[in-house]
Amino acid sequence: MQPPISRAPDADGLLAEQLLRLTRRLHRIQKQHLEPVGITPAQSRLLRTVAHWPEPPRMADLAARLEVVPRAVTSLVDALEESGDVRRVPDPTNRRVIRIELTDTGRATLRALRGARRGAAEEILAPLTTDQRDALGGLLTALLDGSPESRC
Repeated sequence: MQPPISRAPDADGLLAEQLLRLTRRLHRIQKQHLEPVGITPAQSRLLRTVAHWPEPPRMADLAARLEVVPRAVTSLVDALEESGDVRRVPDPTNRRVIRIELTDTGRATLRALRGARRGAAEEILAPLTTDQRDALGGLLTALLDGSPESRC
């Protein structure tokens, strides 16, 4: 019986480096596609998070969901409030709590974001066939489902 074929000693390191390079490329392409919308990737992520919440979330809820410090959320909300995409509203049951709510402008921005994100995805995935995209989707799901974060 033949011994199992082993991976090259640094194959995992090479994979990690490729993933890091791809992440940087994804971020750069996404940023290019979001620029005409007038929003950063971080603002986009916060806006999408607010939109998927069943009720306007608290700042602390957003910080926890986005896995960032509360100060980062404050800066993002400040910028999105200035552009008219969100507004701070008082919590109906606790006056000390402020919630973040989408505005009509924010909903329009989300529609524009969908198109920008679709364009970025098309650009990134252009070299892949449909079968390769399906395989990549399965691999990414396996990696994400296997992470400790996804088990929370």
